[in-house]
Amino acid sequence: MPESKKKAEQNETLDHIHQLLAKFSFVFTNEKLLLQAFTHASYVNEHRRGATDDYERLEFLGDAVLELMVSQYLFKHYPNLSEGEMTKLRAAIVCETGLVQFANSLDFEKNIFLGRGEETTGGRKRPGLLCDVFEAFIGALYLDQGLQEVSRFLESVVYPRIEDGTFSHVMDFKSQLQETVQRENLGELDYELVTEKGSAHQREFVSKVVLDGKVIGSGRGHSKKDSEQNAAREALKSIVR
Repeated sequence: MPESKKKAEQNETLDHIHQLLAKFSFVFTNEKLLLQAFTHASYVNEHRRGATDDYERLEFLGDAVLELMVSQYLFKHYPNLSEGEMTKLRAAIVCETGLVQFANSLDFEKNIFLGRGEETTGGRKRPGLLCDVFEAFIGALYLDQGLQEVSRFLESVVYPRIEDGTFSHVMDFKSQLQETVQRENLGELDYELVTEKGSAHQREFVSKVVLDGKVIGSGRGHSKKDSEQNAAREALKSIVR
């Protein structure tokens, strides 16, 4: 590849990265860390002269930072969850499937420096690679900006997905609510279907959970079961405050 064309592609990728940073008002002090976070080993192997290191060491660090921050968030915001339940929920959030969702929401695939071979075999969309880059970015952000800025980033990208029930499939909120109500002797619990609408393939259910005649939570879902789970999740927030 001619040097001028390679430089143009690098600048275009850098522009994408800087646009991403601008959304969060991040300005890296050490931009080499930022570039490293998005550089795959295949790119380093093909561009040894002047190339930065690949992201693997940053990925190692970012993995630990992400697990710590998510653990802290769950500990603070879900006081009714047991240690085992928090472990299960955290695992769903920081697993490959979860991290790829976050990477895709930020168009990370546009920002990765890849070698030609990795590019032609579809590496830019490979889940494992996107997961690694997301963790590497967290590592770079931590080193350059500190935990407070990592937390601010996660508050925009990760924590809202926890709150909106994206990972609730791994949790049984109805059982948790029932156990809490019985343990605290709070009264009689019941679920009511409020509405059911939409076509057969796009059904939406709305349910509410009632404690001693008082509505303490409501939720939506594509099945009655899902709507009740989401209602129970909302109810748990209200009774553990």
